[in-house]
Amino acid sequence: MKFIKIFLKGIILILIAAVALLYIFDYDYILRGAKIVYFTGHKTAFIDDYTYFDNDTIKKGNTTSPWPTHQNYNTVEPTKKLEKVNESWGTVAFLIIKNDSIWYENYHEDYTKDSKTNSFSMAKSITTALLGKAIMDGDIKNLDQPVSDFYPEYEGSKITVGDLASMASGLDWVESYTSPFSVTARANYDDDLAETILNQKVVEEPGKAFKYLSGNTELLGMVIEKATGKSLSNYLSESFWKPMGAANDALWQVDDSEHRLAKAFCCISSNARDFARFGKLYKNFGKWEGQQLLDSAYVAKSVKPRFKDGPEYGYGWWLKEQNGKDFFMMRGHLGQYVIVQPEDDVIIVRLGHRKSRDYGHTDAVFTNDIVTYIDEAYKMLSHD
Repeated sequence: MKFIKIFLKGIILILIAAVALLYIFDYDYILRGAKIVYFTGHKTAFIDDYTYFDNDTIKKGNTTSPWPTHQNYNTVEPTKKLEKVNESWGTVAFLIIKNDSIWYENYHEDYTKDSKTNSFSMAKSITTALLGKAIMDGDIKNLDQPVSDFYPEYEGSKITVGDLASMASGLDWVESYTSPFSVTARANYDDDLAETILNQKVVEEPGKAFKYLSGNTELLGMVIEKATGKSLSNYLSESFWKPMGAANDALWQVDDSEHRLAKAFCCISSNARDFARFGKLYKNFGKWEGQQLLDSAYVAKSVKPRFKDGPEYGYGWWLKEQNGKDFFMMRGHLGQYVIVQPEDDVIIVRLGHRKSRDYGHTDAVFTNDIVTYIDEAYKMLSHD
């Protein structure tokens, strides 16, 4: 018994020392991450985690613009494969929008058309839409404006706002979702996010090659806030959420209650129908019900590849060819998708807990769940 007491005391002392070291070396955010993720029974960030963070509200307008339902709304049953994968991958919302009308819609578990879930990196597409709006408003000159005009820390680096939007910054960010010591984990769970971002150095020549880094979009969000003098949540509300008639208020996670810097690289909590509005906006080249919310040339540029050797990304939007058709999409951790095929006038929305881990081939950047959602949606549409 005496040995057990000594052993337990030793373990407690080790734990106290470990916690003290985390604070001493500024890794205490790991404790917050562990509390939010592991102590709630999860292994990674999860779609309902917004309740554990400070948030700013993205306010809807006084007038909403409901999605019309298609004349054949929900008349076609989902394919057996779609039913199976939706169950196994934990889909909570699946929509097919045809000709700007909801053609098919289904929710799982206790989720509804009004349920909020985390966008994760779909927020990157929305942040680059805000960049386009800031250029349209004259607050940012163009895609070639140097970041140093807003943050002198990058004087002489030649990095531009367009480099941030197209993932070609050359920053020394390491995109890791598994290591608790990674800058990605720090950005998600630490306070004073701006301090973390402005410590990033440009180590490769900007504007030369695609390299997906969440730090790019966070720095872009900081530039937009400084250029417009508005928080991202307020700017999003006035620029898109209200004009597009979003049905519900949304939330944008911020770093802490003091600094309230939005996590531009992730973490807008909304619902499938309101996320889908950005698919419609870009499908229609920035026009929403007769109003030009975004410059059409900017939208066209956003959904085309910037680099020949990185054809899967434009300016904030992922690009994919499948079955002879070109798709562009918003894409987030765990399989949050708004997938658009403009010629067919089709938008596919999927939100859920998991995605497949398999890729089509070794150098592919798209997991096979995306392939499945597109294929099965089109099989359903073929019966219309």
